[in-house]
Amino acid sequence: MSVSTERLHLGCGKKFIPGYYHVDILPFDHIDHQGPVDDLGFIKDNSVKLIYACHLLEHFGRNEFRKPLAEWFRVLASGGVLRLAVPDFEQVMKLYSSGKIRNLNEVMGLVMGGQRDEYDYHKVIFDERFLGDALRDLGFREVRRWDWRKTDHADVDDYSQAYLPHMDKQNGTLVSLNLEAVK
Repeated sequence: MSVSTERLHLGCGKKFIPGYYHVDILPFDHIDHQGPVDDLGFIKDNSVKLIYACHLLEHFGRNEFRKPLAEWFRVLASGGVLRLAVPDFEQVMKLYSSGKIRNLNEVMGLVMGGQRDEYDYHKVIFDERFLGDALRDLGFREVRRWDWRKTDHADVDDYSQAYLPHMDKQNGTLVSLNLEAVK
């Protein structure tokens, strides 16, 4: 079976974005396809214009995360955009080492995951250089940061909008590394 869609929301969990095709391993009501996000065999090569994956990639191991990236590259059309958000280890470390955040509980979820179910564990950390290099190695180009305020899903409060102190979007520090890569 082949699915035609222009915009994918992978690992969406409970978050619904109108106009996106939702894929998740868990059976939420709004899911269009329940299954693993690293096997999109139901989608044609070079057929998707935008993939959004928010705080998903870190759930793959340090030796595994390139597999889903390669699969997402396969389904993206030429000029298509992979929009990623992952915990920003560099920002977390700066906040902690500067003393601005002294309570480990404030950063533990970013580094280790929420650990609410078998899928909610983080297995790799990212900074801009490490993730950017991995994307370029797979053939992506124009790797750049993106601003959650300037997207069609800015009204969906997800982890791309993660700040410390928690929810302080005016004075806090963004601890989500938001990168886009163009195929």
